[in-house]
Amino acid sequence: MELVSLFIKSAFIENMIFTFFLGMCSYLAVSKSVKTAVGLGAAVIFVLLVTVPVNFLLETYVLKEGALTWLGSEYADVDLSFLSFIMFIAVIASIVQLVEMLVEKFSPALYGALGIFLPLIAVNCAILGASLFMQQKQFSNVGEATVYGVGSGFGWFLAIVLIAAIREKISYSHIPAPLKGVGMAFILTGLMGLAFLGFLGFEL
Repeated sequence: MELVSLFIKSAFIENMIFTFFLGMCSYLAVSKSVKTAVGLGAAVIFVLLVTVPVNFLLETYVLKEGALTWLGSEYADVDLSFLSFIMFIAVIASIVQLVEMLVEKFSPALYGALGIFLPLIAVNCAILGASLFMQQKQFSNVGEATVYGVGSGFGWFLAIVLIAAIREKISYSHIPAPLKGVGMAFILTGLMGLAFLGFLGFEL
């Protein structure tokens, strides 16, 4: 039950887009088509599924103060937490490179459609944000970190697919010229963010 609650909270209540506005650059740029939005959203889920638990293990057994006691009692006072940022980013960059290679091999069309935004997942602030929030929340085990990563990824996936579907529909509508494109996307994002506030009632 706790893991279900954690998933719901990370996906809907603490949504990376609608609550923290993280990952907005990719969200706005790739949300013109549902197909590309689904592809990028799935890639983000996969990256978070791997990076958050890996960074949790890195934090727990290497970086935080006393984490290296498994090497011996003489390492009990070692604190490598100052390396957290660079180590988290290194893990994220490695996984994103793997995702990029897989997408290019198995779906060249999607790889071409995503363009530069696929490698830019490495600097998507939602990815690093999830690892930093994981660090802040101090999860007790890797299972909780994994569920949090998947939930955060699903929330981001849901946000970009929803906005892409709406933008495809309104492309046939008469929208004032100044609001076309990113302007309307910002307005829709604000409205969707207000709608997601309704999920606060589902917190278990």
